This record gives sequence, C-alpha cells and structure tokens, in this order.
Amino acid sequence: MSFPLLTATAALPALGAIATAAVPAARRVAAKWLALLISLATLVLAAVVVVRFEPGGDRYQLTESHSWIADFGVRYELGVDGIGVALVALTALLIPFVILAGWHDADPHETGSSRWRPTQGFFALILAVEAMVIISFEATDVFLFYIFFEAMLIPMYFLIGGFGDRAHEHGDAVAATQRSYAAVKFLLYNLAGGLIMLAAVIGLYVVAGNFSLQEIAEARANGSLDMATSTERWLFLGFFFAFAVKAPLWPLHTWLPNAMGEATAPVAVLITAVVDKVGTFAMLRFCLQLFPEASKWATPVILVLALISIIYGALLAVGQRDIKRLVAYASISHFGFIILGIFAMTSQGQSGATLYMVNHGISTAALMLVAGFLISRRGSRLIADYGGVQKVAPVLAGTFLIGGLATLSLPGLAPFVSEFLVLVGTFSRYPAIGIIATFGIVLAALYTLVLYQRTMTGPVKSEVSEMPDLRVRELLVVAPLIALLIFLGVYPKPLTDIVNPAVQQTMSDVHKKDPKPEVEAAK
Repeated sequence: MSFPLLTATAALPALGAIATAAVPAARRVAAKWLALLISLATLVLAAVVVVRFEPGGDRYQLTESHSWIADFGVRYELGVDGIGVALVALTALLIPFVILAGWHDADPHETGSSRWRPTQGFFALILAVEAMVIISFEATDVFLFYIFFEAMLIPMYFLIGGFGDRAHEHGDAVAATQRSYAAVKFLLYNLAGGLIMLAAVIGLYVVAGNFSLQEIAEARANGSLDMATSTERWLFLGFFFAFAVKAPLWPLHTWLPNAMGEATAPVAVLITAVVDKVGTFAMLRFCLQLFPEASKWATPVILVLALISIIYGALLAVGQRDIKRLVAYASISHFGFIILGIFAMTSQGQSGATLYMVNHGISTAALMLVAGFLISRRGSRLIADYGGVQKVAPVLAGTFLIGGLATLSLPGLAPFVSEFLVLVGTFSRYPAIGIIATFGIVLAALYTLVLYQRTMTGPVKSEVSEMPDLRVRELLVVAPLIALLIFLGVYPKPLTDIVNPAVQQTMSDVHKKDPKPEVEAAK
C-alpha cells in the first residue's frame, strides 16, 4: 500500500492543531514554535505533492479511496488535478508566513489588553483552518468536500471574533462589539450558503446514487446518467450559491469587508488568500464538471455579476479611509476577475483564473501583512493618520509599494500574467464584457497609488516620526513573498505547466472550444 501523501498533507496540520492547543498556558513561546514547525513540515509535504504530480498524466493523481459511510455511498476519496495541486501548494506556502506575521497577535503585553488571550488557541485555529482547506482542495467525494467546506467556518469564526484587530478608532468596547458582529455575519452568510448547498448535495445523491465526483462526471460524459434540464439547473444553483458566498461574488460579498476589517492582518490574509479560494476552486471542480449544461445556461448572468464585482469593488476601494477595508474591497474586485475567467469558457480565461487564485493569494498576503506591520506601529487603520512614512521607514514603504503594484497588476509582477490571460480569454468570446472589465485595472491603479501617496509620501506626521522600520522577523515574512511575485511575474511557466492540462480537461467537460480568431482573408 502506497504512502497516503494527500491524507498526510491534511492530517499533519490537524494533528499539529491538537498538539499546539495542548501546550501548557505558561509555554506560549513553545506553542508558537510548534505551530511554525508543523506549518513548515506541511509545506515540505506539499512540495512533495507538487514534485510527484505529473502534469501530462491522469487527471486525478495520488488518489486515495476508502469506504466510509457505505450505507449512504459516502467514501473517503482524495485526488488532485493541476488546479488542486497549485492551491494546496499556495495554502501550505502562506501559512508559515501567517504564523510568523501573527507571532505577537495573541500576546496580552503586545496588544495592550489586560485580558488573557489564549496564544495556543490562536495558532491551533490557524493550523485547523489549514488542514480543512487542504482537504477541501483534495476531496473528490462531494459529501466529504461539503463537510470540510462547512467545518472551516468554525475556527474562522473564533479567529475573527476572539482575536480581532486591536487598532480601532472607537476604543476596546466598540471594537469588541464590531468584532462579534463581523464574526457572526461571516458565519451566518456562509452557513446560509452551506445549507442551500446541502440540499443540492442530497439532491445530487438522489439523482446519481453516489457522491463520487469522478463516477458522476464519467456517467454524465458517457450518457449513462441522464439528468433532466430543470434538475441540473436547480442543483447547479444550489452549489453555485454556496461558492459565490465564499468567493465572494456581488451581491453576496458584504460579509468580507467587515471580517477583514475587524480581523488581525494575518487572519485577514487567511480569509481572502486561503479560505475564499475554496469557493472559486469549487466552481471549476464541481459546478463545471458536474453540471456542464447548467453552467453554460447560467454563464451570461454570472458574467454580469462578475463584472459588477470588478467595478463595484474597485469603486468602493477608491473611497475607503480604512486601509484594511480598502484591501477587502480590492479583493472583491479581484475575485470578480477570477470568476469572469472561469465562466468565459476559454482556456486562456480559465488558466488565467487559476493563476489569479495563486497570484492574488501571494500579492494580497504581501500587501496586507505589510499593512498589518504598519498598523501595529501606529495603532490606527485610518489612512488619514499616516503621512511621510517612507522617510522614516523606507524598507516598510518599499515593500508596501511592491505589494500595491502587484495588486494593480503591474507588468513584471505575478498578477499581471493572470489578469492579462483573463481579459484576453474573456475578450475572445465576450468582447464587450472584456472591454468594460478593463476599467477595473484603471480603478486599481487609482486606489493603490492614492493609498501609497497618502500614507507614505508628503510631510512626516509627528505620530509616525519615530516609527521603526521592518524588523528581521517581518522581513522574513515579506521578502519571500516579494521574491515570488517577481519570479512568477517574469517566469510563470512552472505554474502554467501544472495548470493548463487540468484547464483543458475542464473545457472538455463543458464541451467548449476556444473561439477561432477572425483573420481577414489575404487579398
């Protein structure tokens, strides 16, 4: 029996979460180091997954299958395609940086709180989220996926509500109330989507007789499972609604600015760079593969919603006065690009969307974590409370600028490649939508450069005149992310080689081919 590599990749952080939570309260530092070492070991396992994956091989590789709840046709089935491999690697890569960046976020003496905060619990919850996200990217049994799709809400709820941002303009009492509100709103929105999905999962079982993604997809492809048009559309809507909430897609997005604004910067990265990617990933894996005809039927409406997300999120980002909420609305705009690429139904669009998931995760992590370091020094999230930071903390300002330039998809940085592919893929099939979506890039340049100008340039405000530059621990967080943004911006081939075969298979699932370019006949 071969080593269950995929199970180990998810089980290690799960066991690490239990071990970290069990560390005695007096050993806070030991709990931190244990969590960091577990996350690094998980990264090593994820690297092995990437190395062992063969892009030109079977669609799902490193598969595991065991009977679980036999009476209901539920199996413990895991497998990864190129898209899943890329996102497992992204998750495992970001968690060590999240842990390092949040090294002091649960320490009472660092936060200024007299209330005891369980440091062990903070890091244990981060590892628990990592385990659940990784197994969501690996699950090929629909019911198994659903369990962890919902279960990850529990640790995220406590991370938002119990370990929220202490830099609040209205004081601790109001901050605690707003953190609770943000956590409850996050939970209710995602639970509502999950309950609708549960009804669709049950409906799928009634129609197909099992929960195996591969078996159902094969039955759909060879015609042995004939699903009525109305049934397929209702089931698609049930799945898509849950994924659109998680993504988040307009108008189901309103929980995200609250959650990211009230969470600590590392937890905000966990939300938008890791957890939210499960929603867009699931659109590719489940919606398109299980319900190809319904996906094409819903495409016009979804493209319009994605377009609204792009423009609406960018416009609201321009008007923000809170740094973290600005990044949150920018993420809504970016998720609009990802969903646009998925449902453009072109290989360039879907490759771009997958690359966007990875590149957005890295760029948002870089920008938000540097913003978190900035906020922790000043004790304020308001843009107006800063000015002239680049004169007193040039390294902090420089890394903040690179993270911002990546967010606006500057050529030479990783997000440019993915955004370009999304727009090219969309324009080749839906030129009007592609043209309008381009305005999102203009707005991204506006909110990013205005943010940098107001916080980093100009006269040095007295409150930031003594601000220290990035420390060694903070440089260890930021420098690798900046290096990755540059490397993947210049040479994205290692990532595209893994992703493209899976995208071609997804295109085959929905029976779509790329539009042929219209070339004027030679005279």
